[in-house]
Amino acid sequence: MTPAARVAAAIAVLDDIAARRRPAADALKDWGLSHRFAGSGDRAAIAGLVYDTLRRRRSSAYVMGEDSARAVVIGMLARERGLDVAAIAALFSGERFAPPPLAEAERARLAQGPLDGALADAPPPVQGDYPDWLDPHLARVFGERRAEEAAALARRAPLDLRVNTLKSAPEAALASLAHLGARAAPWSPVGLRIDLGPAARNPAIQAEPAFIKGAVEVQDEGSQLAALLAGARPGATVIDLCAGAGGKTLALAALMGGRGRLVATDLDKRRLAPIHARLSRSGAHNVEVRTPKAFDDTALLDDLAGRADLVLIDAPCTGTGTWRRNPDAKWRMRPGALEQRRKDQAAVLDRAAPLVRPGGRIAYVTCSVLMEENGDQVAAFLARHPGFAAAEPDLAALGGTAEAFRAAVLHPGAGLMMTPLRTATDGFYVCLLERT
Repeated sequence: MTPAARVAAAIAVLDDIAARRRPAADALKDWGLSHRFAGSGDRAAIAGLVYDTLRRRRSSAYVMGEDSARAVVIGMLARERGLDVAAIAALFSGERFAPPPLAEAERARLAQGPLDGALADAPPPVQGDYPDWLDPHLARVFGERRAEEAAALARRAPLDLRVNTLKSAPEAALASLAHLGARAAPWSPVGLRIDLGPAARNPAIQAEPAFIKGAVEVQDEGSQLAALLAGARPGATVIDLCAGAGGKTLALAALMGGRGRLVATDLDKRRLAPIHARLSRSGAHNVEVRTPKAFDDTALLDDLAGRADLVLIDAPCTGTGTWRRNPDAKWRMRPGALEQRRKDQAAVLDRAAPLVRPGGRIAYVTCSVLMEENGDQVAAFLARHPGFAAAEPDLAALGGTAEAFRAAVLHPGAGLMMTPLRTATDGFYVCLLERT
């Protein structure tokens, strides 16, 4: 496919997303099934155009003066991809498989100069590319900097990897991936980062020997740090209560050095399905996966009551901290989803409390930046469970970057929060709750 045809396809996919209010991944999959002539490179390029447009949908519509799929794609190409009027006009030529030529009004908008300047007087939701209804929620956390913080959540994320120390040392893994431009991550002592340009494709990391042999796993640095700050120790009894596909379970197993007991479970057994293959590749032998027989299997962990040194809760949340990777999620999110997630979080915290031994801890983690899911949730838990107290995560595990990290993160009451603007990670909240 020509570059112009890819742009036309991206516009068609965005029209489908808007008309049917469906996830971008579903719309892209359907487009690929109905256009089998498109190769893998074409599909990847179209997906990149779609996701970049969704990242900047609100601000692109603002500067172009309309919110059609065509308009926001044009705005994205200028703002995100840095194309000038001539380059965009070449893509919108009206020739075979290309979108119709630029209208005079579109040329006039593009000819005004840098489009970012047109946003100077725009309201925060436009500058930050997020829905209006979320503005008061983000203002609670970030105040006058909410547009800046949200704009960072709209940028494309790098590819982050975690070195599995059960199989490799960070130096060796870094050397094996040097051809991909890998470098040490800013904070995590076991993190690697591959920076991606505006139109770059993700490298085929799963075809790399280092991945196949279990030396590295794909994991955002913020997620790595959340597992690290949970404080799992060799020989401890640890429960990963919302293990899902097992990303943090694998990180905990490596931190424990294969010693101790690590129990991984999740209320939704479908989410647990990928964990078995990942554990096999990782070489972690101290992990016990408990699959519930029913959605509310209350007896699943009865034998561990009062025995856990650490219970990790990677809580179900709105995912506002992951907008860099899931840009369509912010446009599909509704206020009712926040209220439901808050109920789910309270339930899983209450489920964790009786599992912890005296002196043990709950590590409460979300990939959200909203106070309602973070500080408010912790305060409500402490009010319900006076036998617990909030404790500061120990940053010593970060080594020489500990003090710089402490200065970079946000401290919204109890716990700490990472954001793309402050730490160049996804948005993660971490709070430790100690049973006194």
